[in-house]
Amino acid sequence: MGGVATGRDATSWDATDIDVIGGDATAAVLVPHQRGRAHDPAFEPRIGHGRDRHGRDRTDQRAAALRSLDRMHSLAPDDAERSALRTAVITEYMPYARYVAGRYGVRGQAAEDFLQSAYVGLVKAVDHFDPGFGTGFLTFATPTILGELKRYFRDTTWAVHVPRRIQELSSELRDATETLSQDLNRAPTVQELAVLLAADPGEVADAIGATGLHAVGSLDVPAATEDGSGSSPVDLMGADDRGIQNVIDRETLRPLLATLSAREKEILLMRFFRSMTQTEIGKELGVSQMQVSRLLTGILGRLRTHAGGDV
Repeated sequence: MGGVATGRDATSWDATDIDVIGGDATAAVLVPHQRGRAHDPAFEPRIGHGRDRHGRDRTDQRAAALRSLDRMHSLAPDDAERSALRTAVITEYMPYARYVAGRYGVRGQAAEDFLQSAYVGLVKAVDHFDPGFGTGFLTFATPTILGELKRYFRDTTWAVHVPRRIQELSSELRDATETLSQDLNRAPTVQELAVLLAADPGEVADAIGATGLHAVGSLDVPAATEDGSGSSPVDLMGADDRGIQNVIDRETLRPLLATLSAREKEILLMRFFRSMTQTEIGKELGVSQMQVSRLLTGILGRLRTHAGGDV
């Protein structure tokens, strides 16, 4: 069994990379992603003769990797050799996974997570590949890796939670908008987009609004002004004014207080504006503290009832 070379850089792969099949590496057959077509003259110009785009010969390495993959799938799941072959094949094709991920140009802190998603797709491709199906490994692995990358975009690149249906429509909006803009020579309406996308106009409107939710601005970043200074958005945001409720309460009570007798108004004035106790109010009116309590309870009860229970 030939060994599997590792450590190739990602630039050894390109979009027209080929699979190596066959037994002996010295007689490997190179085909453009499909078995059984190596002798088709129409494909001869695409055959790289086992070399990468830098001219380095990778025939033996790629042939060994595919033989290892075939051998791996012929062994039992608990076979120690199968585990070793699996690791070797995954390691051999990791540069290709990096190449596929690199085409998206993801940078910054998300780049590492994005690359890990590509590796997950590669592992799934190695585990689920069927050598007897008649398809080259990269033909099977590429959409599997791309599927994981798309899943990463779908599940992790939204700044807020967006329903799956709206995510899908949002990804289709650009092409639909460009198509209709060219046909109509103007920007399409939501209704026209809905017809093309076979979607509800409300969903299309939500998808349009969601296109800007992949990233949100920080509330702590100062807003620039003409003189170069500025306050952060959080400092400029409005807040609830507690005084507003006082205004509402006063305007609600104003007509209700007008219905009270002079004695009832005097009791409320002494209790809530002069902060007098019930005993002090009783002495002022010449009644007991118990009578003052009953009078206050009756007055406030009527006010609450007429105000709808809000005061």
